[in-house]
Amino acid sequence: MRIWLIATVVLSVSSVVTIPVAPAAEPAKAAAPAKAPEIPAWLEAKIGGLTKEQREFLLSEEADGFAGSHQKLLQRLETKSPEEIAAYVDGMMSVAKAQKFNPATDMAAIPLNTEASEFNLWKLRRPESFSPRREPGPISLNYYASGRPAIRTFANAPVAIYPEDLVAGKVDVAIVGAPLDMGSYYRGQRFGPMAMRNEYGAGGIDMNTMVNPSKELNIVDYGDIAIDNMSTERTVHHVRERVAEIARTGALPFIVGGDHSLEYPNIAGLADVHGKGSFGVVHFDSHFDAGKDQPHFITHGAPVYRAVKEGHVQAKNFIQVGLRGPWPGSDGFEWMRNNGMRYHTMAEVEKRGWDAVMKRALAEAREGGRKIYISFDVDVLDPAFVPGTGTPVPGGLTMREAMPMVRRLCAENDLVGFEIVELDPLLDNTYRSALNANYILHACMTGVAMRRKGITDPGFLSELTTEHMQPGAGIAGEKDGKTEKVDPGYATGRKPGN
Repeated sequence: MRIWLIATVVLSVSSVVTIPVAPAAEPAKAAAPAKAPEIPAWLEAKIGGLTKEQREFLLSEEADGFAGSHQKLLQRLETKSPEEIAAYVDGMMSVAKAQKFNPATDMAAIPLNTEASEFNLWKLRRPESFSPRREPGPISLNYYASGRPAIRTFANAPVAIYPEDLVAGKVDVAIVGAPLDMGSYYRGQRFGPMAMRNEYGAGGIDMNTMVNPSKELNIVDYGDIAIDNMSTERTVHHVRERVAEIARTGALPFIVGGDHSLEYPNIAGLADVHGKGSFGVVHFDSHFDAGKDQPHFITHGAPVYRAVKEGHVQAKNFIQVGLRGPWPGSDGFEWMRNNGMRYHTMAEVEKRGWDAVMKRALAEAREGGRKIYISFDVDVLDPAFVPGTGTPVPGGLTMREAMPMVRRLCAENDLVGFEIVELDPLLDNTYRSALNANYILHACMTGVAMRRKGITDPGFLSELTTEHMQPGAGIAGEKDGKTEKVDPGYATGRKPGN
């Protein structure tokens, strides 16, 4: 990736990284021109004195947006005089003009102090000569032989510092924190990695499958990626570099956010390694995050659009799961349809049932045998399970619905990476949100471990934990002498027979 040295970070004109832009998808057929709204006779009688420009604006969709709809605009104008209508139109036109970029008064870029002696210090790799010489490989931080953590890490895993450690340790999964929250409208996601390290749930055996990912996979905590929390724009380019760094070693990057702005550099970094358009994305979220026509090219509501627009992932290989609430509106759904994007809303769940929707989404993920990337925004879950998130929406997935689907996606597909984002522990005075986020992370690692073991049966569940096999198992145990012997003196300190 080429990085140009420039004196400004461009927010609305250009990007620091030179990126060839590819089309989002095959162009959709041109839509028929919108039919001009009919003008009621009472309104026609009042607008005869408007200029041509005023009249055209009054009948535009832009004017309707000031009231919410054309009908509501008519309601606002109905009691006004011709003079008041003309003044109202002038007011709307002045706002429409003033809200646009004005090169004479507005900044197209935020200047940075390029004379600062520590301009790039925040993201510089520490020279290995600063540390005692050691052999590359993961490092255990546990003091106790039992594995009880002395310093908290993701999934109680050993740590790795450099990519050489990942290679030497033949690491399968590198969990890395990305504590960014400058792309969000509600801060606090920067504490997500810290909260998930401090909470249990990411390690141990999965009772549903009796697979323990910590035993089947080489998992490490790869620390936190450096964040410039004064600039999302500067940060995402470094995140992209670090995600690509992990992927080049052969390890799977599991990114713990941080806000959902991270989805863009995570996908872009993986595309730098695996190739643009070479993998699909399954995006769990209550919001579609394909916002555009905003002053900033990257926020937590825009990573999908930017990743598609720049060609890192094709829209036809993008699957949305869990959408609900007030956004997007019809324009957003039309954009997804026109670009071949699949989506599964909670309205579809209400219509078809969760099992049918899950089956459909899983089948779509397997189409073409493409590898997939999973983006899991915790607000896809109902706020009852994750109150600690900045934009909760009622009516979401339950943990019992989400965990099996994530586990199956990671077991039944080749993965290029995984992210879990938007955990804001400051909004939850319990441990519930971080705990459930860890269980989602664990569900995916379980799926990867299942695939490594060759367990690829769709929806596999362990017979041991789903069938008690009685009375036959008990009879066989008694016959083989495997049943527990009754000892009335148990826990009294007396030996049998005394």
